[in-house]
Amino acid sequence: MRLINLYFLLVAFAISALTNAQQNIRNTSFLPGKVWYDMQGDTINAHGAGFYYEKGVYYWYGEHKSRNSLAEVGVHVYSSKDLLNWKNEGVALEVSKEASSEITRGSVIERPKVVYNEKTGKYVLWFHLELKGKGYEAARTGVAVSDSPVGPFRYLKSYRPNAGVWPQNFNSHQKKTNSKESSYKWWTKKWSEALVDGLYVRRDFEEGQMSRDMTVFVDDDGKAYHIHSSEENQTLHISLLTEDYLDFTDTWVRVQPGGQNEAPAVFKNGDYYYMITSGLTGWDPNSARSFRARSMLGPWQSLGNPSKGKGAEVTFNSQSTYVLPVEDRKDTFIFMADRWNPKNHQDGRYVWLPVIINNEGNPEIKWTDEWNFNEKSYSTENELGGK
Repeated sequence: MRLINLYFLLVAFAISALTNAQQNIRNTSFLPGKVWYDMQGDTINAHGAGFYYEKGVYYWYGEHKSRNSLAEVGVHVYSSKDLLNWKNEGVALEVSKEASSEITRGSVIERPKVVYNEKTGKYVLWFHLELKGKGYEAARTGVAVSDSPVGPFRYLKSYRPNAGVWPQNFNSHQKKTNSKESSYKWWTKKWSEALVDGLYVRRDFEEGQMSRDMTVFVDDDGKAYHIHSSEENQTLHISLLTEDYLDFTDTWVRVQPGGQNEAPAVFKNGDYYYMITSGLTGWDPNSARSFRARSMLGPWQSLGNPSKGKGAEVTFNSQSTYVLPVEDRKDTFIFMADRWNPKNHQDGRYVWLPVIINNEGNPEIKWTDEWNFNEKSYSTENELGGK
């Protein structure tokens, strides 16, 4: 009996020692694709993330995942002063217990992005919303507000954006509906031509445009833009938000009609706005795309795949979610992406890599197994990281 008690005592001691060791770990470098623990020793659970910086602190907002893709908890938030070591700040936006709520448990809450409105003093959270039991047919975007960057955020409402408003880069011909176009079969020449010409914009004009994968970008002048995949995920829309960041103005444009872009991540460097997106292959990775413009409302120039080296054709087994300008480090940006695991969504990993603007003014992303902000520590092997 004493031997058994001693055995269990040793096991308990070992578990305690391991837990304490995890809690005392201080990360000194980024390890793309590896399991990432917070400062309490738990796996970070914040997918499809957005980031916000204030007074020396970075905030990481992401989808709290269980084994499936449905929202069971809500939007998780973490904080950090060095981008390497993260404190769990809890749930910023909780799913509702009310079955009638749009954000009830079992709905889909994706791509949370938080921005701060200096005029109202409110933190504004936007996200892609799908209603419970409706699959992905709702294609809405939801908004919530808080007085604190860590929440709790109060849910306000959801939108199908730009109802009753034509895009600025639409001509008078495109506003006229062809009675036959709704019967065109997908992937036929007629359908493709009608799509580029605005088939789904016309279809959804009264109800509002579809909004799935999205992000929010605040410009230097304080104007905020909502960028989202629309038109059955075939075309990106960029919309100017109202001054309080809570609604859509009548100003919006289509970008890359029929280009099949999703997972937009926007940043600015010098006189140019940049956007990195992915293609449409479900949970499977694909080649990233990059674009550049002198105005958020375009026109946007295609720059090709920003990923370079081995694994570039699948963006190092990941999909874009955000590009973060690092505070107090000029021209320093981090490409942030998710390595999805559809068999166990909670085990999705994070791929963070430096973004370099090359001499031609194009963004480049190269794989490195381990890196930090000291350039000498960057790996030059360009090997595709394992899961």
